[in-house]
Amino acid sequence: MTFETVANMIAKQLKTDVSAIKPETRLVEDLKADSANVMVMIMDMEDAFNITVEDDAINTLKTVGDVVKYIDEHK
Repeated sequence: MTFETVANMIAKQLKTDVSAIKPETRLVEDLKADSANVMVMIMDMEDAFNITVEDDAINTLKTVGDVVKYIDEHK
């Protein structure tokens, strides 16, 4: 369930097809997210999942799967 929610949020933010988003999809390299996109996605996910993403953790979130795992571990 977390993956589907995250994938839909990313697809909306980056205006891309949700079917192209897989757990191994890289945010920057594959989806062409820039730092502003990533920050907006993080803020949206913090609100949606009622979590706080630590600043030092942001740099470790390279793939969609990394984001999902982080959310699952912190909600």
